[in-house]
Amino acid sequence: MAKVVMNFLLLPLLLLEFICSSDHHGHVAASKSAVGYLPGFQGPLPFYFETGYIGLGEAELFYYFVKSDGNPEADPLILWLSGGPGCSAFSGLVLEIGPIRFQGPVAGYSGSLPNLILNPFSWTKFSSIIFLDLPVGTGFSYTTNPSPADHPGDQVQVSQAAEFIRKWLGEHSEFLQNPLYVAGDSYSGTTIPPIVQRLSIGNEKGIRPMLNLKGYIIGNPVTDSEFDGNARIPFAHGMALISDELYKSLHKSCKGEYQTVEPTNLECKNNLKAFSECLSGINVYGILDPDCNVDPEKAAVRRRTMLLQDEFQLLLTFDPPKLGCKYYDFSPLCKRWANDELVRKALHIREGTIGEWERCNNLSDYQHDIPSSFVYHVNLSTKGYRSLIYSGDHDMVIPFVGTQAWIRALNYSIVEDWRSWHVEGQVAGYTRTYSNRMTFATVKGGWHTSPSNKPAECHAMLQRWINYESL
Repeated sequence: MAKVVMNFLLLPLLLLEFICSSDHHGHVAASKSAVGYLPGFQGPLPFYFETGYIGLGEAELFYYFVKSDGNPEADPLILWLSGGPGCSAFSGLVLEIGPIRFQGPVAGYSGSLPNLILNPFSWTKFSSIIFLDLPVGTGFSYTTNPSPADHPGDQVQVSQAAEFIRKWLGEHSEFLQNPLYVAGDSYSGTTIPPIVQRLSIGNEKGIRPMLNLKGYIIGNPVTDSEFDGNARIPFAHGMALISDELYKSLHKSCKGEYQTVEPTNLECKNNLKAFSECLSGINVYGILDPDCNVDPEKAAVRRRTMLLQDEFQLLLTFDPPKLGCKYYDFSPLCKRWANDELVRKALHIREGTIGEWERCNNLSDYQHDIPSSFVYHVNLSTKGYRSLIYSGDHDMVIPFVGTQAWIRALNYSIVEDWRSWHVEGQVAGYTRTYSNRMTFATVKGGWHTSPSNKPAECHAMLQRWINYESL
């Protein structure tokens, strides 16, 4: 009898718990949890760290949030999206701009839980950052009702990102007045300009909450296959990867169009084959570093893909490298750490939602339905939003040559002409600013994801730009 009475008394509490954790359709409601400790990091975290989910219909989007070390009441708020598509924002958190990183070197890694240390060059020194796992199927984001007809894609990602940030700010209203920027690198160059445009239109329509939207930041951005892809051969020539003679023959026979070759143009095809052979053994993500592709067959496919229109295919041909390789040598550590049971508990990951975590998932059914983001840059320029476009100058996947070309095509006048910018007295890259409030900067020696191998330089670059200072 006592047991029955106790169960009866618990019913209101259980009902309340159900209401708080679900909406009236039975979907899981938004949740957020402060994280004070992380496995692998000694002692309590010396910064505010939060993880959580925002539900959008059947999609449950997972995020990591780090509050600014500076003045979080006034510092900018950044929404960070990693590329891929399908790469977890954990990459940005631990491998690029976040407050923690894996302790190196990783050569001889035993397979134990990796250690984490503080990153002295975190962008959270001067901004609060939301690292979002998007699209669904990336990182810890999941769907409650998987459907074969429900394919992720560019347009879906744009819609979900815009809805996410408004819902997130509804849950974190103390940041509504902070300047808001959308940032990321690589494939995010396809989706970030449309996301900013979607948010801008929402503000114009009076959609609540109103956002203090200021602009966007993109590194080595996938923008347009004509600009990006056709730049690889001039880049290779400028970097002495191909001879003057081959470059001249390529330019003449292919007429500068290296991706849309006429079937009867045998001379161009033969020259392209010679170009591909010259790239054998070159790490196109950072040409000064060893080739980290452990599968020779995939490496050959990657070289052929260099000349395809869909550069995302090139991004997907990069295998997790062997330990000791400079480029992305922390990928095995990411996987080991994120799949640890204690880590998942610390991050408040919902049990049973994600199987094996991968840093980058191959979303085979992803819909690439934004073929070019160029027109969005045009639209945003007319609205006066600020933008920082930066390029690691040793990346051949999205070479700075192509990025410069589409920026020139915007046809805005130059406010500050080409010059070097410096960190600790050394040239860190080159920069130019335009009348549409766009700043372009190269990062000297930078990879495809420059904050990974040039953290001090990228930290200084972003801090100056976001504070309206000259680089």
